[in-house]
Amino acid sequence: MLQGTSNIGAELESPTAKSAAEYVRMSTDHQQYSTANQSQAIREYAARHGFRIEKTYEDSGKSGLNLDDRQALKQLIEDVQNGAAEFATILVYDVSRWGRFQDADESAYYEYICKRAGISVRYCAEQFENDGSPVSTIVKGVKRAMAGEYSRELSVKVFAGQRRLIELGYRQGGPAGYGLRRQLIDQNGIAKAELVRGEHKSIQTDRIVLIPGPEQEIEIIRFIYEAFVTQGKSEREIADVLNAKDITTDLGRSWTRATVHQILINEKYIGNNIWNRCSCKLKGRRIYNPPERWIRHDQAFEPIVDEDTFRSAQVIISERSKRYSDEELLDVLRGLLEQHGYLSGIIIDELEVGPSSSAYRTRFGSLIRAYELIGFSPDRDYRYIEINRALRRMYPDFIAATVRGIEEIGGSVRQDAETDLLTVNDEFTASLCLVRSQETMAGSYRWKIRFDAGLRPDITVAIRMNQMNSAVLDYYLLPRFEMEADQLALAEYNGLALDAYRFDALDMLFELAARSQLMEVSYGIGPIH
Repeated sequence: MLQGTSNIGAELESPTAKSAAEYVRMSTDHQQYSTANQSQAIREYAARHGFRIEKTYEDSGKSGLNLDDRQALKQLIEDVQNGAAEFATILVYDVSRWGRFQDADESAYYEYICKRAGISVRYCAEQFENDGSPVSTIVKGVKRAMAGEYSRELSVKVFAGQRRLIELGYRQGGPAGYGLRRQLIDQNGIAKAELVRGEHKSIQTDRIVLIPGPEQEIEIIRFIYEAFVTQGKSEREIADVLNAKDITTDLGRSWTRATVHQILINEKYIGNNIWNRCSCKLKGRRIYNPPERWIRHDQAFEPIVDEDTFRSAQVIISERSKRYSDEELLDVLRGLLEQHGYLSGIIIDELEVGPSSSAYRTRFGSLIRAYELIGFSPDRDYRYIEINRALRRMYPDFIAATVRGIEEIGGSVRQDAETDLLTVNDEFTASLCLVRSQETMAGSYRWKIRFDAGLRPDITVAIRMNQMNSAVLDYYLLPRFEMEADQLALAEYNGLALDAYRFDALDMLFELAARSQLMEVSYGIGPIH
């Protein structure tokens, strides 16, 4: 995010000094590299060498592995290329702050873009002058390689640490899932508290394990296995039974063939702790690993389903896929591709009669390999066509539920027929937007919110979908006076500044409607402005 010029060390700058910009970046590697400390060192360097800091480009909490999500560096490069840079020098703390690119040539390329535009890059804490001399070129090349190697070594250490924790039976990331809960334990294995969705441990030595959830959810899990293994019901039939009884998933959504199937194939229900099914290292591509590369600890948690029943379910699923030859499986894919125009795991798993996506992974190694065999090259946007259609269908229900919730607490609400803008108690306006989850190349998730500059609602209610875009994850109630930018990118965790506006339900919006109604009545006056 671009920020204005900092005042740190400003008193050291001469009014006749040459103009410069500073670039600072902080990931999480060490406190000494905080952006404030970097800026302090840069400004002292600027004062010694006759520079005046005109602009600051700051990337806080951003990895230096590539340019992804480093909006400030992207803006800097864009300003340089477009001729919008009103400075002749860029000051950076050291080579690693410019980036820990795994390809040293990439780091050199971005610097060359600046050099080609007549703008030099200086590394203030390095012992060499970046003057293009043979010595500086060699030293800088070594420094770039060392910066990249640091990330590789750190990645190996982190992976080894996570692997060790899995092998000890501790849970690593992700929600517990239906029928299970996350239990926080201390370093001595003593239970401390049960974590609800969105809560995380705060003490480094604490660990998390899975425990059985509420008895009614456990009964549903066992019913699913019993119906599938003993009664011979399909995943779709089981989903229909659960929906008919108004039983929802852990995310409050209706059951589908896919959600039932995921319960039937997940070993956590027999107490096994499995990790590294898929991996993404150093901002590379996300890959699905073969079973021999999975990290596992069997019988790590208390099981909900006995192992014999689970294995029987896997045999049924496996035999079901064995009824199809390779060519028949591919013919099913060709038919789905012709019907929908694109393919995804969701489309395959929702097929009423036919193999699941896991059958394709088992038979061909991955869905991508199966796609390649029928000549389909998945574009990143294809999978969102289906998601966007689903979200558009869901949107009217969210609007109706919100209106109903406000009216139930005694508030009044008007809905604009064209824009769906809600005017509550003639006091404030609210706009609802469904925000889909998007997976980055690094395997993390982002939610991009675009604020409607035309409507200018007092509150934007951003309804975040979960990682599969199948159900609501949470809600952000974002007031206009706090949101300066046209858009906002949310990560899985955003710090107190943003997560203070996060809620698990829309109760806070309803409370706002009730509060303004109460104030209007108690004061005996019209809408309060």
